[in-house]
Amino acid sequence: MRETEQIRRTWADVLATARRTTAEGLVVGTSGNVSARAGDVVVVTPSGIPYDRLTARDVVAVDLEGRPLLGDLAPTSELPLHLAVYRATDAAAIVHTHAVHATAVSTLVDELPLIHYVAGALGGPVRVAPYALYGSDELAAHALEALAGRTGCLLRNHGTLTYGASLDQAYDRTAQLEWMCRVWLTASSVPGRAPTLLSPDQAARATEKLRGYGARG
Repeated sequence: MRETEQIRRTWADVLATARRTTAEGLVVGTSGNVSARAGDVVVVTPSGIPYDRLTARDVVAVDLEGRPLLGDLAPTSELPLHLAVYRATDAAAIVHTHAVHATAVSTLVDELPLIHYVAGALGGPVRVAPYALYGSDELAAHALEALAGRTGCLLRNHGTLTYGASLDQAYDRTAQLEWMCRVWLTASSVPGRAPTLLSPDQAARATEKLRGYGARG
């Protein structure tokens, strides 16, 4: 009983975060997905249903192999992507969006230019994973390569993926990634000018300093 209650509490947090992605413009309709891990259970948003229509009774939970544990709705089509990240990292939560500026940047570069030191919050320069069909094992494999040493990446012609030790952290990383993409696109659009970028050394120093940001002494 306790385990089921924990899953339902996790579902409430997943749903709140999913609704936040739409409220803050990172997701349109059902174009993103959110999950969180509770032990060996993954609680994830379902496929094809707007978040404002979901209720506490619509919980979807699977094990780390994708086998259904709780709920009648089908999990997101991006379940292979979520499960691959959970199996390969220490992620406790994942946020995937189709945020406008980040998706635009994913079509232009192989790595987000070092426009701001907040890249350090994601482990360093943010890579772009090669395009693959959504929901495929190939997409999951590409994402894991792009995530090596990082907690976020862009997905070519698709969107963003970030993870963290909590839903709040995963969401914050998504929002910061979208913000950096917007800053770079805005600066790059000024005629006759090119934005200054951080050097690899400057970025590395910021990454190191950000590792302790917000930690309690």
